[in-house]
Amino acid sequence: MSALLKPEYLPHYTYDDYTHWEGQWELIEGVPYAMSPAPSIRHQSTSGRLHWLIAQALKDCKECQALQAVDWKISHDTVVQPDNLVTCPKASGQYLTRAPQLIFEILSPSTAHKDRTLKFDLYEREGVLWYVLVDAQDQVVHIFQRIEGKYRKMADISDASFTFDWQGCAINLNINELWED
Repeated sequence: MSALLKPEYLPHYTYDDYTHWEGQWELIEGVPYAMSPAPSIRHQSTSGRLHWLIAQALKDCKECQALQAVDWKISHDTVVQPDNLVTCPKASGQYLTRAPQLIFEILSPSTAHKDRTLKFDLYEREGVLWYVLVDAQDQVVHIFQRIEGKYRKMADISDASFTFDWQGCAINLNINELWED
């Protein structure tokens, strides 16, 4: 490692800095991550269908809400934007301040590594009960549940239903409905 790349020489950004940046960014432990290029049409289409499926599954639930990308301010130097998520009880305000129960990240070539590693560890640490990696290219979802503080893989599904449950709430999703005809 070059002497110029030592961690003590690198800038450390905060939420205050983040609020002034143009474009789409995430901030994880003071390190900025550009959310570019913009998501592909497949990514956005999958995200839209996923949001609709979650909202339909929650239509009779007065406690939970389905959200698309929104800031989750974890700390003064960590802000992420999950692709789709469920909060229970419902959230309000400009950004989330507590861990969602369920997060979906749709894998893109530019973010897949971060979603599978850095965000996996971050969400596990922050107490997100369910973490789902959606691979729209291969049409499979990888479902992880946090059990005793660690994520355990519960399923890899392409064309079946799966029920996510927590504290009296349940969402049943037909994964096959995510994929384009």
